[in-house]
Amino acid sequence: MTVQDQATETVDDGVVLTDGAANKVKTLLEGEGRDDMALRIAVQPGGCSGLRYQLYFDDRSLEGDVVREFDGVNVVTDRMSAPYLSGATIDFMDTIEKQGFTIDNPSATGSCACGDSFH
Repeated sequence: MTVQDQATETVDDGVVLTDGAANKVKTLLEGEGRDDMALRIAVQPGGCSGLRYQLYFDDRSLEGDVVREFDGVNVVTDRMSAPYLSGATIDFMDTIEKQGFTIDNPSATGSCACGDSFH
């Protein structure tokens, strides 16, 4: 199943990784010579709005993890973060104005001025 097919599923089923983000994750993992890691997204307390995203590579499997596969890339969310990330889309931007991963989260009711945290 492709990312595009999965994006048409119910979005509140979990996190969605776009094709661009999946390709970037694959490139980064290949550069490290690792194929045993997943992209983990978590929500932690912090920032001026109360919650902050954490996005990192992880080789652990924790009890209650929610795992979804997008074009060969596993995206893992812990059970405490999953409700905050329901329907969120992770993309990768590479333009003159912006480069990096972005998270579009319909569950976030607001964010701080710097965009570093949300509530």
